[in-house]
Amino acid sequence: MTTFRRWLPPEWSAQDAVLLTWPHTGTDWQPLLESVNPVFVAIAKEVAQRQRLLIVCHDKQHHQQITALLQQAGIQMVNVSLHIAPSNDSWVRDHGPITVFEGEKPLLLDFLFNGWGRKYPHKLDNAITALLHQQHAFGVTPLESVNLVLEGGSIESDGHGTLLTTRHCLLSPERNPAYDCVGLEGIFDQQFGSKRVLWLEHGELEGDDTDGHIDTLARFCDPHTIAYVQCDNHDDTHFASLQAMENELRAFRDYQGQPYRLVALPLPEAIYDDEGQRLPATYANFLIINGAVLVPVYGVPQDSVALQRLETCFPKRRIIPIDARPLIQQFGSLHCVTMQIPAGVLASRET
Repeated sequence: MTTFRRWLPPEWSAQDAVLLTWPHTGTDWQPLLESVNPVFVAIAKEVAQRQRLLIVCHDKQHHQQITALLQQAGIQMVNVSLHIAPSNDSWVRDHGPITVFEGEKPLLLDFLFNGWGRKYPHKLDNAITALLHQQHAFGVTPLESVNLVLEGGSIESDGHGTLLTTRHCLLSPERNPAYDCVGLEGIFDQQFGSKRVLWLEHGELEGDDTDGHIDTLARFCDPHTIAYVQCDNHDDTHFASLQAMENELRAFRDYQGQPYRLVALPLPEAIYDDEGQRLPATYANFLIINGAVLVPVYGVPQDSVALQRLETCFPKRRIIPIDARPLIQQFGSLHCVTMQIPAGVLASRET
């Protein structure tokens, strides 16, 4: 029997679908649904024009409500599949499946989700991927449960065996206290086929309760390019940490041993909630889909700069702004509420 080394595809690989877990009244989104539903509709519309869209609904009534919202927006439902699975929240990047390949065959990995280190209720979210798999939402692609706490927003893949992540998040004692860097690297080699891990020591945004997910800070745009959050305001509380992160990125080398092309994304001007807490606005939380990149924007002057710089990173994709101001009210952004499903997962989907 031939044993294939696993491979974790980068986000820019061809995709079958994007997965959303839609907000509902039983979540912290309840007072914000009027403003957040249009954000999810905007994401759904852009995705459904280019690939399939899988939506997690809380119950039958929620299913009906979401269907009505999509139809009112003129979204072609031929590319949309809705499935019922109860949820605590909507951050599917962290409770959804991570797809790897063994040779040419896809495999869904279901890691443990514990509410970002037991900060929030998570029992329902942790069960979603298995429930979807039982409903054949992913066709007949197999699912493997992994006894490790890991969120999709905490890792970045270059498609060549490199993972980019942060120590602050993955070494959090409330996630996997028995593991150090060496132990986690061994698991990543086994589960993802990773050859090396680039660990960032610095970088975290105020208001972020993930302990520094990499998808809020620095992202692979291709195997040789990293877009990252830069702070050039010495008076901003982020300045020292993000400067230190930038220096770390400059010292990293790509899988061919060359310095990365680094593209600086501006830190949005400070946005606060009604209680005066700064919210974790970041342009690094973009989503790559087939033919396009959905970029969170916040109605601030830095929006246009970020969009222009990301155009240089993705010259063959359309750059599409999505108003993410409602999302950051719950301390996440656009990438956090989405999970891509790579091409091949739904190829044998039952009709």
